[in-house]
Order: sequence, then structure tokens, then C-alpha cells
Amino acid sequence: MNIAPRSSTAMVVVLAGSVLLLGGCASTWRVDNRVESHARWSESDQPQVAPPKAPQTYRFERLPSESEGEAAQRQAVIESMARDELARVGWSLAEGEMTPALWKVQVSASGQRVARAGLDDPWPHVPAYPYGWPYVWPAFNLGVGGHGGRVTGHLGFSGPLFWAPVFPYPYSGKPYVLRKVSVVVRDAANGRVVYETQAAHDGVWNDSPELWRAMFSAALRDFPSPPSTVRRVDVDLPR
Repeated sequence: MNIAPRSSTAMVVVLAGSVLLLGGCASTWRVDNRVESHARWSESDQPQVAPPKAPQTYRFERLPSESEGEAAQRQAVIESMARDELARVGWSLAEGEMTPALWKVQVSASGQRVARAGLDDPWPHVPAYPYGWPYVWPAFNLGVGGHGGRVTGHLGFSGPLFWAPVFPYPYSGKPYVLRKVSVVVRDAANGRVVYETQAAHDGVWNDSPELWRAMFSAALRDFPSPPSTVRRVDVDLPR
């Protein structure tokens, strides 16, 4: 009885499974974002003007519709995400009414669910045999000829073969969600917008705090001196 080869094979299978398991645990989920940012820290159109140096203080600014009920709770959540990202560059939230704040920050987040992705096949998927019945697209042909003083003719019926579905087969694609976050910074003294940025991401992923946090991280990448071009910013999250 040859036991050693079987034991070796079993060990290889176990080790391979462990490697796959560890690889799955270490895998990441990439949130790709289309980011567009604009900065104008001076009242004049002089791009060489340097942005204010950290530390800086600010207050959040809300619309009237974001000040009560569930809307206020939702706004507090996304403001906390933006606050964490601004803290990374030395901007802190002013605590209390007596703390001076030179800037006002307004944040927003929105999502729109659509039936399918823009590049998905818009036609229903038709099942193949044996889930359908064969049918023939009819085609008739008529011929007349002569042979030995006799007139002959024929009538034919033919056509290509297709499969017709027995029952409707609806589109089975996953719902697709278009998401966008934005951050607007204003001068507290005169309300002038000095910085605006937005990040857009779309996909089949369900809503989660990590997803929205990654989008705010992408939107505030390179703050307060962003490049002038639209760019892609990827944020990797652990699965």
C-alpha cells in the first residue's frame, strides 16, 4: 500500500488552499474615481498665488434642507468623512462659536441607481436549446420548366432554422449606481468660493461607509494645490 504519495498530495492541496485563503484575505477592492478640482485662493486670476499654509480652521456650512431630521443626520455623517480628510492636511474644525474660522466648507454626496451600466447589452438574453422550440422562417419558391414537349413545375418551402424562447427571459444584469461627492470651500469673510472639487464613481457595489469615505479621500487628494486637469484617483480598500 503506497501511503506516502497520497499524504504528499493531500499536503499540497492543503497548502494551496491556505495560499488562496490568505490571498483572498489580503486582496483589496479598488475604488476608481474621476476627480476634477479647481482652486482660486486669490481674488485675482493669478495661479501662482500660494494657498494658505496649515494649520487652518473652518466651519461646515449647510443648506436649510440639510439642517433637520434624517437629512441632518446624513449630512453629519458625510461631514465627518470630509473632516477626517481635511485633518490630514492640517485643517481643523472650529469648536464652539467663539473659535475663529477663516473658511466655510460645504460637502454633498449623491447616488443614482440605474437599470444597467452604459456599456451593458440592452437586449434581453435569449436562451439556447433545449430551452426553446425550433421554428422555420418560411420561404417559398416556384419553378417552371419543360422536357420532351412536357411542361413541368414545382413549389418549394424552405427557410433557415431559429430557436424561439418558450418563456420570456428578462435582463439579468445587476443594478448600477452612479455616485458623486463634492467639497466646496468659501472665504468666511465674503463668501467667495476659493476651492471646489468633486469625485465621481460608478459600479455595482452596494452603499457602505467605506465606499463614500474612499470617494471623499479621492476628492481631496492634492488639496489645497490640485492639478488643473481631470484625473483618475484610485483608492484601495481591504475586502
